[in-house]
Amino acid sequence: MPSGQAPAGAHDRLKELSDLKELARRGPDPGATERQHAKGRLTAHERIELLLDKRSFTEVEALRRHRATGFGLEARRPYTDGVVTGWGTVEGRTVFVCAHDFRIFGGTLGEAHAEKIHKIMDMAVAAGAPLVSLNDGAGARIQEGVLAQAGYGGIFRRHTRASGVIPQISVILGPCAGGAAYAPALTDFVFAVRDVSQMFITGPDVVQAVTGEEVTLNGLGGADVHAEVSGVAHFLYDDEETCLAEVRYLLSLLPSNNRDLPPAVPCEDPADRLCEAVLDLVPADGSRSYDIRRVIEELVDDGDIMEVHAGWAPNIVCALARMDGQTVGVVANQPTVMAGVLDIKASEKGARFVQFCDAFSIPLVTLVDVPGFLPGVDQEHEGIIRRGAKLLYAYCNATVPRVSVVLRKAYGGAYIVMDSRSIGVDVALAWPGNEIAVMGAEGAANVVFRRDIAEAEDPEAMRRQKIEEYKRELVHPYYAAERGLVDDVIDPRETRATLIRALAMLRAKEADLPRRKHGNPPQ
Repeated sequence: MPSGQAPAGAHDRLKELSDLKELARRGPDPGATERQHAKGRLTAHERIELLLDKRSFTEVEALRRHRATGFGLEARRPYTDGVVTGWGTVEGRTVFVCAHDFRIFGGTLGEAHAEKIHKIMDMAVAAGAPLVSLNDGAGARIQEGVLAQAGYGGIFRRHTRASGVIPQISVILGPCAGGAAYAPALTDFVFAVRDVSQMFITGPDVVQAVTGEEVTLNGLGGADVHAEVSGVAHFLYDDEETCLAEVRYLLSLLPSNNRDLPPAVPCEDPADRLCEAVLDLVPADGSRSYDIRRVIEELVDDGDIMEVHAGWAPNIVCALARMDGQTVGVVANQPTVMAGVLDIKASEKGARFVQFCDAFSIPLVTLVDVPGFLPGVDQEHEGIIRRGAKLLYAYCNATVPRVSVVLRKAYGGAYIVMDSRSIGVDVALAWPGNEIAVMGAEGAANVVFRRDIAEAEDPEAMRRQKIEEYKRELVHPYYAAERGLVDDVIDPRETRATLIRALAMLRAKEADLPRRKHGNPPQ
C-alpha cells in the first residue's frame, strides 16, 4: 500500500464516528430542542458555547450511555445520558463544565450521568481549574433507584473536598429539585435567571399535601425568591445570555485555584487619582443616609464592581472589584438600608464572602459606617449571638491582606466585628469626622450621666451639656488615632491612593494559622 494512503474502510469509519457525535449533540428526539427553545431556554451545548471561548470546548464521554434495565430503560439509551461534560477556556484560562441536558430524560441523574460528573469534577481538581455547573434537571432518575441517589452522594463529597481549592460556580437554568438542589448550595456562587430558574427540595404538590399551602413553582423556589428571600442565589439576571456573560466576568476576577493569585490586568485608571466626589457622596451628618455603592464605585478601577447577593441582606454590601488592576473584595455597611446596622442575615452574608476571599487570596477592603447590631427580640431569639459571630470568626481567621476605613460612625461591638485593629486588620484608616465609640454620644450620655440629668433643674439642658462633654472627651475623630487603634486619619479624597499603596505593601504578606485539622466556626 502506498505511503500515506488510508486503509480501506477508514472513511466509512470516520463517517460513522461523525454521525454518532452529531447524534449525541442533536439528541434522540428532534422535537426536544424545539420544546426547549419554546420554553425560552437554551440547550446544553448552546449554553457552553456562550460560556467558553469560541471553539475551545473539548467534550468528555459524549458517547457514554447508561446500562440500566427495567421500566423500559433498556430500550432508551441515548448518548451523553443527559449531561454534557468537558473543558474549555474563558479568556484563555482553563475552565471545566458540566451541563445538564433537559432534552434527555429531563436532565435527571442516573448512574452513568453521575459518573460523568464525578470524572469532570476530579479532573478540575487535578488540573487546578474552576468548575462551572449548568443545572437544568428534574432530580434523581427514579427508574434507577438508589444508584441515582448514590450518584448525588459522590457529587456532594467532591464539592465539599474541592471547597476552597478551586472556584465552584453553579448556574440554575431550569429546574433543580430534590437532592440536586444541595449541589449548588455547596458551591461558592449560584447564578439564577428570572422565570427560568427553580430550586426546591420538595415541589408544590408535596408542600400542599403535607402542609396544605398552595404555592406556584416560582413562588416556592423561583429566582427572585432565592435572590431576595432565602439568600441561596448570589446573582440574578433576566436572561441566559446576560447571566453566562456575567459568569465569564466573575471567572476573570478569580484565580484558577487556591495556589494561584487572582489575575492582574493593565489599568488605565490612575492609582493616585483623587476622589473628589466622595466629599459630596458622604454627608457629614451621621444621621443622613447615602448609597455606599457610589462610594465603592468612586474608589475602584473604572467604577466597575460585581456585587454579590445584591438583593439579599442589602444592609451590607459585598463586591468584587479591581484596584490598580488587582482583584479585591469589598465589604461595606449600607446606610440606605436599616442605617447600615449588622443583623443576622448581613453577618452571614459578610462572613461567607470574607471566607471566600480568604480561601482564594483576594485582599479585603472594609468600609465602615455602622451604628451597631440590630436590637430586637426576634434577632436575639433567632441567634444573633452565634450567627453574628460568624462574621467575627471569618475576619479573625482571614490571612489575606486586610485594610479598613472608618468613613463616619463605628459603634459598639459592630465596630470590632467590621475588621478593626483589635481583630487583626493590617492597616486601619479613618476619615476626619469619624466617631469610633462604644455607642453614640446621645445614648452614652443618657447612661453615664443618668443621675446628673435626672437631678438637674433643667434636665434637657443638662443632657445636651453632657452629650457635648462625652463627644469632646471620647468621640472626637482623633481619639482612636491617639491610642493606636487607627493608623492614620486621611483626606477622603486620597482614599483610593492610600488603599492601593497599602495593598501593594501587603501583597507579599505571610500569615500562618495555628496547626489544626480545621476550626469550628459558630453555626
